[in-house]
Amino acid sequence: MKFLYRFGVRLYAFAVRIASLWNPKAKAWMRGRADVWEQLENWKKNQDPVYWFHCASLGEFEQGRPLMERLKQERACQLIITFFSPSGYEIRKNYEGADLVIYLPRESVQNVNRFLDRVQPIAAFFIKYEFWATYLTVSKTRGVRLYSVAAVFRDNQLFFRWYGGYMRNVLGLFDRIFVQDRTSQEKLKTIGVDSICAGDTRYDRVMENAAKVNAYPLIEQFVSGDKVLVIGSSWPADEAVIFDYFKTDQFRWKLIIAPHEIDPLHLLSIEKEVGLSSVRYSNLTADNSRNERVLIIDNIGMLMNVYQYANVAYVGGAFGKGLHNILEPACFGVPVIFGNNYAKFNEAHDFIAHQIGFSISNTAEFAAVFRELEWVDRGGEVIKFMRERVGATQKILDHIKA
Repeated sequence: MKFLYRFGVRLYAFAVRIASLWNPKAKAWMRGRADVWEQLENWKKNQDPVYWFHCASLGEFEQGRPLMERLKQERACQLIITFFSPSGYEIRKNYEGADLVIYLPRESVQNVNRFLDRVQPIAAFFIKYEFWATYLTVSKTRGVRLYSVAAVFRDNQLFFRWYGGYMRNVLGLFDRIFVQDRTSQEKLKTIGVDSICAGDTRYDRVMENAAKVNAYPLIEQFVSGDKVLVIGSSWPADEAVIFDYFKTDQFRWKLIIAPHEIDPLHLLSIEKEVGLSSVRYSNLTADNSRNERVLIIDNIGMLMNVYQYANVAYVGGAFGKGLHNILEPACFGVPVIFGNNYAKFNEAHDFIAHQIGFSISNTAEFAAVFRELEWVDRGGEVIKFMRERVGATQKILDHIKA
C-alpha cells in the first residue's frame, strides 16, 4: 500500500505537469513550486520555536486561522504556512500573521527531509482533510508533534475500506486528532482511533470578525432603512435559479450582490439578467447611492463585512462544486438560503436542522423560502446557534503543549 500511495503521488504530479500546458490552475501549481526552495533558503529563521500549518486551500486556511493567530498572540514563535492549491496560496501568500507562506513541496522522501531540515518545526498542524503520509511519517521520526485540526471523517474515505490499512496507520501518527463533530469521532472509534471533538474553529473566527466589523457609509446610504437581501459568492448557476424572482413585482427589497467571479463579462451578465436598476460599488457615490435597487460589489474582500446589512442572505456555490461560507452571514444573525449540493458541509446540515438555513433546488423553492423569511425574524435564533458553537480554538489550545 505504501508503494501504491507514493506511486499515486508521483502520478498526480506528472498529470499536473501535463495539464499545465493548457490549464491555468495547473500552470500556477507548477510555477508556484518552482522557487519554493529559494523562498525557504531566504526565510530568516530565528531561535523561536516553529509551528507549521498545512492547508490544502483557502477554506482549510480559514479553519486553521483562529488557532494560528492565538498561537502568535500567546507564544513567542515563528509560523510557517504551506498550501497545496493555488486558490489558497495566491490569496493568502501575503498573510501578515505568518513568517513564511509557501507551497508545500512535492511529496517525496528527499523533499520532505530537505523541507524539515530547513524548517525544523516543533509541531505540525494538518487541517481538515490533509493526510500526507510521507510528511507525517518522517516528521514523526524527528519528534515533531503532529495534530490533525478540524478534521471530518466519512464512510467513503480510504481509512474505512478493507484495503486502507496503510492510511489507518498514518492516522496513528498524530498526537491528537481534533474532529468537528460527534459523527466523525464515532466513525474513528470503529477503527480504533481516538479523537477529541473540539468543534469547528471557523465559528470562533467569524464571531470575532462580527465584533469588529467595518462600516461602509455609502452602503448604509444605499440601504437607507430598507430591507436587504445579500447574495454572496454567487456563480452563474446560482444566478440562473434566483434572478427570475427579482423580475416579479413580488420582490420589493433592495439587493446586494457580491459574485464569486468579478471579471467584466460576469458583471455585465449580472447587470443584464438581474432585471433591476443597479450600480457597481466602484461607481457608488453619495449622489447615486439611494437611486438604485441593486448594488454589485465588484471587488474581492468586502463580502464578510457586507453581510452586516443583510436581513436574509443567499450564499452561492451549492449548484456547482460546493457551498461557500454560510457562517459569515450567520454571525450577524442572518438566516441563509443556499442550493442543494451541500452534503459535505456539516454546517449546512446543522443550519437546516435548526431552521436557520434553507436549501432550494429551483426558482419556485427560492421564492417560497424567501417569502416566508420576509415575515419571520429569525435573527435571535441564528445568533443563539452561533454563540453556542464558539470555543473550538480554546479546546484545541488546551491540548497543545507549549
